[in-house]
Amino acid sequence: MSLLTKYFPSLTAHQRAQFTQLETEFKAWNAQINLVARPDADNLVERHLLHSLGLAKVVQFPAGSAVLDVGTGGGLPGLPLAILFPEVKFHLVDSIGKKIRAVQLMAADLGLTNVTAEQIRAEDVREKFDFVVSRAVARLATFHPWIRHSYKKHPAPGAGLYYLKGGDLTEEIAESGLVAQVVDLSNFFEEEFFETKKVVVVPA
Repeated sequence: MSLLTKYFPSLTAHQRAQFTQLETEFKAWNAQINLVARPDADNLVERHLLHSLGLAKVVQFPAGSAVLDVGTGGGLPGLPLAILFPEVKFHLVDSIGKKIRAVQLMAADLGLTNVTAEQIRAEDVREKFDFVVSRAVARLATFHPWIRHSYKKHPAPGAGLYYLKGGDLTEEIAESGLVAQVVDLSNFFEEEFFETKKVVVVPA
């Protein structure tokens, strides 16, 4: 937990308690249905919770805005972001039903009334959003067409895709033909894990 408060010192006591509970519940679910790889589960706070919150170093979702989390798996990055931004609505989608069920139960146990979760493919989501977030589900050229229809007509300032990726993305961005900005998470986090981690920003 200290790792989260190190980078997010303004977390309330309630938010800190929610993160502690999320860590416990996530590990319990992971033992049952393998939400993340075993070595990663041992470093859950750094590699998953803090990594998810890296998006909050790049974008501040305004109160009342709506965020779509595509390929959420076990609720990442959506659940940590929903704790951090209680005034923002999060819709978490994944094609795997048992993972979405786990996400729904974790969100309920954590009292996250700002979270909904649905088993659906991204391209079939009809609701509109201000922001789309995701953690390296596919190459940008494959991923972006799934979500380009997902934005509101008049979205919030800064609207767009915020995509957590790793490694050298020059070729991948060129292949996609998109105008994208890449932000290094090593600018914000000093742990070695973040040296190659980035956020790709594609405006709506």
